[in-house]
Amino acid sequence: MKDLLKLTQWLSPAFPLGSYAYSHGLEWAISAGDVRDADSLAEWLTDILDLGSGRADGTLLAAAHRGEDAMALADVAAALAPSKERWDETLAQGTAFSLALGSLTGAPVPACPFPIAVGVAARDLSLLTRDVTALYLHSFASNLVSAAVRFVPLGQNAGQRVLSGLHPLITRIAGESVTAQVREIANSALRGDMASMQHEHQDVRLFKT
Repeated sequence: MKDLLKLTQWLSPAFPLGSYAYSHGLEWAISAGDVRDADSLAEWLTDILDLGSGRADGTLLAAAHRGEDAMALADVAAALAPSKERWDETLAQGTAFSLALGSLTGAPVPACPFPIAVGVAARDLSLLTRDVTALYLHSFASNLVSAAVRFVPLGQNAGQRVLSGLHPLITRIAGESVTAQVREIANSALRGDMASMQHEHQDVRLFKT
């Protein structure tokens, strides 16, 4: 139980990662009218998780947790980033995670993209790769739901219903990540990638990405 609580703390909004400042391109999608209510938010997040960076991050995290070389995985993550903002987002959060965890434990933690940093750190926890990945993806989705609640705007209850509706998908992706290979990573969430590119040039922005 104590290891589960540790991971929950690492992925909670209270951990100093600055995740609240990132929308993963969602801010542009809301401005463009792609996301305007709970249903369209659920559809957007489903595609991001299943066809885009959610599944890719889950695969990278699982590979790191299994013991694959973190720096090699970081190179793959850099190659997969579809925009400058996406790379800044994952590297900034990974660096903040490593610094915060190092301060907490007193042991140095190498800075690398966020999912890889979590995967490496969680090697020391008595948790299954599936469960580490599931909690990471849930934290990722929860942060984007929170952004939508603030910016659509969307009611708190509606946001929680969207997040709850994503649980089966998160569970499935996390289970599949256990045997997924990095060479199999693909991306079909092209609108999400375009959103991150368009956000770089958005005139009025509340979020960094």
